[in-house]
Amino acid sequence: MKDMLIISLVLLLFSLHVVGNPVEVKNIANKNNDWSLSSPEERGADVAVLETLNQEFQDGKHGYVDSFLVIKGGDIIFEKYYDIDYFTLTKSSKFEQAKIMQKNYGDFATAQYNYHDTDWHPFYRDTELHTIQSVTKSVTSALYGIAINRGEITGLDAKIVGYFPEYSSLFSDPIKQSITIRDLLTMTAGIKWDEFTHAYTDPLNDAASMESSDDWLRFILSPPMEDEPGKKFVYNSGITILLSHILQVSVNMSVDEYAKKYLFEPMGIKNFYWKKTPRGLTDTEGGLYLSSRDFAKIGLLYLNNGRWQQNQILPKGWVTSTMTPAADTGYSGNKYGFQWWLIPYEDGKGEWMYSGSGYGGQYLLIIPEHDLVMVFNGWNIFDISRPTKEYLSSRVLKALDRDVRD
Repeated sequence: MKDMLIISLVLLLFSLHVVGNPVEVKNIANKNNDWSLSSPEERGADVAVLETLNQEFQDGKHGYVDSFLVIKGGDIIFEKYYDIDYFTLTKSSKFEQAKIMQKNYGDFATAQYNYHDTDWHPFYRDTELHTIQSVTKSVTSALYGIAINRGEITGLDAKIVGYFPEYSSLFSDPIKQSITIRDLLTMTAGIKWDEFTHAYTDPLNDAASMESSDDWLRFILSPPMEDEPGKKFVYNSGITILLSHILQVSVNMSVDEYAKKYLFEPMGIKNFYWKKTPRGLTDTEGGLYLSSRDFAKIGLLYLNNGRWQQNQILPKGWVTSTMTPAADTGYSGNKYGFQWWLIPYEDGKGEWMYSGSGYGGQYLLIIPEHDLVMVFNGWNIFDISRPTKEYLSSRVLKALDRDVRD
């Protein structure tokens, strides 16, 4: 009995150490002062409802959440950060994962894709830059709108085969030769791929295998065709790496440099980190790190139809094209646009929530009808409950019940 009491006390202390009280980033406004702030009440929101969800995050009821932001009417109305000891959480599994990667991939194994390595996940080397995982795909989509508007890419229906002369032998199938940029943006390329049967920490997952290979492009293009392009949605992180290569060839600079010049700097995003593949390609499938406030800026850009303050960053019409359902995903009525998920809400009344969604709980959620952007960053890769984006957004919408009824 005494031993059980000691164990219980140790577990209690551990849980308190891992999930601490919310940590306000006191100087974030000085570092990023181009946001305006309002109270929830000023924007017609019930602060008590938001505080209830905040308390649940503190109590660990929804796994490991690092930040929670609500933007209404262009103002931040709610912003919380949480102190979680990932070093302790991953102390044993970090090295076990490294062993698995080394065993399977040898020299190709790299720490930046070991999701239990706290130098890389969820924060980049102890900074406020948080991995956004697959929401990187959504940011990449924005760059395509810019490049097409600038005339650097001819259009969405251009065939991709011409961008890969060094891999021409992998395009021997005439059906593969018909893949277009549009097919890549909508995840309907038809190339055989499976990244859902096995976990992302499992080398049997195609995305994990790609991340631990030397030549990502060859890995992605080597499988046979499974479907005719444009016909069937199959989530394929490798597809967005093909988009990275095409964009780099088209604009004659790396994707991260292009993003800095034409997207980030015009929006006041000064700090970011973007992983590179072993051959130096910008990792557009999940390699971008942003602060939570800068992450929210991407959402506000799309909420405002591509405008940031007085500047039209994305071409007019690009957001509409991006958020027009292009593929049926087969998941609970969800559709897919240009590297964005479209989630039905409000009991199927025909309204869409735009969603950038990333591994571990990276959610950038936009509801135009309510002039609303929500940001959730976390690292729910452990064997714990994982709140869905649908659930989290429904909780925030309850704070806007009056607005919803109107």
